[in-house]
Amino acid sequence: MDKNSWLEVSLIVKGELAEAVSEVLARFAPNGVAIESTEIKAAPDEYGEPTGPLRVAAYLPIDDKIEENRQKLEESLYFLGLIQPLPKTEFKIIQDKNWMESWKKHFKPIRVGKKLLVLPAWIKNSDPERIPIKIDPGMAFGTGTHPTTQLSLLLLEEYLQPGDNIIDVGSGSGILSIAALKLGAKTAFGVDIELNAKAVATENAIINDIYEGYYFEIGSVEQVKDGIFPIRQAPIVIANILAHILIQLLDQGMGDLIAPDGILLLSGILDVMEEKLMAEIEKHGLFSVKRIQMDDWVGLAFRNK
Repeated sequence: MDKNSWLEVSLIVKGELAEAVSEVLARFAPNGVAIESTEIKAAPDEYGEPTGPLRVAAYLPIDDKIEENRQKLEESLYFLGLIQPLPKTEFKIIQDKNWMESWKKHFKPIRVGKKLLVLPAWIKNSDPERIPIKIDPGMAFGTGTHPTTQLSLLLLEEYLQPGDNIIDVGSGSGILSIAALKLGAKTAFGVDIELNAKAVATENAIINDIYEGYYFEIGSVEQVKDGIFPIRQAPIVIANILAHILIQLLDQGMGDLIAPDGILLLSGILDVMEEKLMAEIEKHGLFSVKRIQMDDWVGLAFRNK
């Protein structure tokens, strides 16, 4: 079997279904689940604006268990469909070399906040007034086209102070760590449980001419908290992950990573999950200082009580 082949499993859904579908797909996808807008609406200039329903996609390695995993995945989606009707599931075999070709065809530079411009690595920055964040996600997720990433960038732009250190939990493509450094952070420490994320994030740092202050390790909250890595706390802790995972990370001690007088920035939260997350936040002695929303998604900032 071709070790460089993957089975792409995708569904196009409305925002309220994205989390439920993602949770099912994540059980079978070792490289995580991507949630992206299905369209980037062209603006009057060369810039774009993410729009349309959401495309939820997962990538299963084609190995000797692929038929078994596909059957189990289809069964899980069938049972979810009994609760909420689902659209047709698309299956497609792809190679590493064309992993993100469809993304490259449609992605245009995207303005975020007052300062940032997210753009493909192969396009030159035509807006010198903005800070360019160049991204080529490879097989790690985080392109800037999804509202949750934009909410995270907006929160970073508002709360990051020059010289701050940050911890980026679930760093993925490294987009948030890179943005933090370009906004003036002294160091950015990214962690992710996906093995391929480190290579992709490192490559994106190089594309952005970042050679100092960026650290990336494979792991999560528990490893950072236990002192396995050199950095255990930071004034800014950020996580752009679906709400049910954020709740797990809070239980694992994510709040302990916040330095005294620091702040926790969370995104990836569907508005229908906000109440459940806030109940968990209360248990961990945090209080909300900022709420922003884009479509069905919410970004939140918290401080220690």
